[in-house]
Amino acid sequence: LRKIEKEGWRLTVLNPDPEGFITAAALREVIDEHTLMVSIMAANNEIGTVQPLRELGEVTKEAGALLHCDAAQAAGKVEVDVEAAGISLLSISGHKFCAPKGVGALYKRKRGNRVRLEPLALGGGQEEGLRPGTLNVPGIVGLGEACRIAREDLEEEAARVGQLRDLLLTGVREGIPDVTVNGPADTARKLPGNLSLSFRSVDGSALIVSLGDLAASAGSACTAGNAEASYVLKAIGTPGELAISTLRLGLGRFTTEDEVHYAVGRIVETGKK
Repeated sequence: LRKIEKEGWRLTVLNPDPEGFITAAALREVIDEHTLMVSIMAANNEIGTVQPLRELGEVTKEAGALLHCDAAQAAGKVEVDVEAAGISLLSISGHKFCAPKGVGALYKRKRGNRVRLEPLALGGGQEEGLRPGTLNVPGIVGLGEACRIAREDLEEEAARVGQLRDLLLTGVREGIPDVTVNGPADTARKLPGNLSLSFRSVDGSALIVSLGDLAASAGSACTAGNAEASYVLKAIGTPGELAISTLRLGLGRFTTEDEVHYAVGRIVETGKK
């Protein structure tokens, strides 16, 4: 988007509220008859916020614009209804829900407010002329099968993972009461497997190193030796000292209760040092 802005297109970036939501009211304030497309992340990868796609879709439709949804984090974890939200374009990445790495998909609406796309590369006519080259058949089949499996037990798996996430949070809070949860307070509006925690007076990167074999990320980037807080945490107004002391944990289809108890023990032990 920043690239096409440099090419002369007008780009408006909306700021999220403290829980990471883009509200319909905020979108309505900036959208107009000149708006070509609204692009929204269905669910945030750092703090787990699941956007109100139906409400945002209604505002977009009223303005006559297209709605693109980046559903890489949401696909296979929460329901995304392209019809209810009036989504024109939706992109997913297979490895986010146990499909093979290196394969993704782009949904394109064929009726109603149709979309005409130009290929990024020219050549063969594969994939309706949009992506030339030999098709990745194993990847495509794997993606389709992963979609089928995810769809069959979506609600059951989301509930199971959400319970593990809550168990993890409860355990950490019992050991370290002064911890802040980033993202929505209402877990029904959050990815079931996401947990972003900020600890006071603890450096996130140092905490991760000390955790050893526990896979986690800090929600911060290190550039030229200087730790910088995550732009997501900055956008929702997280104070600097908390933003750089953030631990992001992800739970998924293969996470077990024993692993959660192990993680609680490691985090509490390390966080208290």
